[in-house]
Amino acid sequence: MVAALVLLAFLGLTVWAFDDLQINVATLVDSAHNAVDFAGRAFPLTFPPVSEVLRLTGETMAIVICGTAMAVVISVVLAVLAAANTTPHPIVRYVARAVIAVARAIPDVVLAALFFGVFGFGALAGILAMGLHSVGMVGKLYADAIEKIDEGPRSAVRAGGAGRFQELITGVLPQVMPAFVATALHRVDINLRTSVLLGFVGVGGLGFEISNSLQTLDYPTGIALALIVLVLCIIVELMSGAIRRAMLHPKTTAPLARTSGQISPQWTFARIRKAFYVLLTVAIVVASVWGAHISPGQVAGALTALGRILPQSWPPSFVPGLFSALWDTIKIALASMLIGIVLALPLGALAARNVAPRAARYFRVLIVCIRGIPELVLGIVFVVITGLGPVAGALALGLSTIGFMGKLVADSLEEVDRDVEQALRATGAGRFQVFVTATLPQAAPAVVSHTFYQFDENFRSSTLLGIVGAGGIGFQLLEASRVLEYDVIGAIVVLTFGTVMVVELLALGIRRVVR
Repeated sequence: MVAALVLLAFLGLTVWAFDDLQINVATLVDSAHNAVDFAGRAFPLTFPPVSEVLRLTGETMAIVICGTAMAVVISVVLAVLAAANTTPHPIVRYVARAVIAVARAIPDVVLAALFFGVFGFGALAGILAMGLHSVGMVGKLYADAIEKIDEGPRSAVRAGGAGRFQELITGVLPQVMPAFVATALHRVDINLRTSVLLGFVGVGGLGFEISNSLQTLDYPTGIALALIVLVLCIIVELMSGAIRRAMLHPKTTAPLARTSGQISPQWTFARIRKAFYVLLTVAIVVASVWGAHISPGQVAGALTALGRILPQSWPPSFVPGLFSALWDTIKIALASMLIGIVLALPLGALAARNVAPRAARYFRVLIVCIRGIPELVLGIVFVVITGLGPVAGALALGLSTIGFMGKLVADSLEEVDRDVEQALRATGAGRFQVFVTATLPQAAPAVVSHTFYQFDENFRSSTLLGIVGAGGIGFQLLEASRVLEYDVIGAIVVLTFGTVMVVELLALGIRRVVR
């Protein structure tokens, strides 16, 4: 009952925020002529030379992959400590959850500004900012995946005398591996768009060139480069889809073969394909580290320097207007979440192969195209169309939410136990009945978790869209970063951290009830 009341209150607040921002058809109709004018200035597109595009693409992908790999390594450790069923102690769990929340609460652009203040321009600052912030999402979703495992295999391994580490490797890891891989690949998508944002504070690659083009009102080149980012996102989506299909249902067990007195699975095509993906992943990460020109010594030195900078942000300085800007940011996040989720739920269901097998591929492509457009580019476009203010931020994030939530909903529906669906079909149930009684109930905990996670993401993104005039606390953040007012940045971090923690506690309680 409490969970239901909290959900209703959250929904009511979301609807109120949508209405308070005055997002309606009349607003869009009044801005139609601005959209036509912007299209006239942006087309035809102007693409740089092919050699320049390849150089920028390689630099961008090296930064993105290195940052994501760093986040995955850190997140696996934190997730084991943060999950209720694997943590060594409840206090350790809450500490790990707090670390994850802190990583999610500190905007990556703030981290980038801090690192640039120490190391100057270069790939390392972007990798560290991207990687440390990504821990907030990856660690949270990894911990949620561990908490949702079937405890049967783990109990069986423990009954056989296995230690804690053996339990994790043989009883937990095989169950969560599909979710781990899907989350890592999803984060590559996000970081690819994040690189556009970090370009506004000096990270090299496509993002830096996009920021230069848009700031000089060279819309044909800026939109053309954004289109290249979209193509990269589609390529990443195709690769991630192939990898996920290799790891997800239907499950197949390779026949066993006896070799030199030992029993091991035979090298079937499916096993060879999985091994190939593992080797390919390792090769890509190694090539990215080499291409970004970084070393473990540089990373260690960067973290040490960050430890010297952080004390300068305390005590925080709550300057006038900070709380009202925070409230505007919350309203933008709520309104954009409502816009996105209302459209993402049916779109995600149609993109799930076990729900709509014939139409899924087409809706997957549509989701990729929506998700591939960077939020900051959308923010600039809507600022030009609707003018400065929170309406532009809400519309930009709402459109972006459709792509993100659509993918997460589709992935959650595809990861359910197919045996339950098959059992209902055997009794004569129709496709809709199977979806309502078998598929949706199994995916409900993940969808609820993704919804609150999406609010976290929209709240963080809305702070960043303020950089381009889309309302919220982002303007104060930009000004404080420019003049290195670390105490004001500390105040913004405290406020965003408090908001994220409240949402995190609500999500933990509601997810426990829904599960």
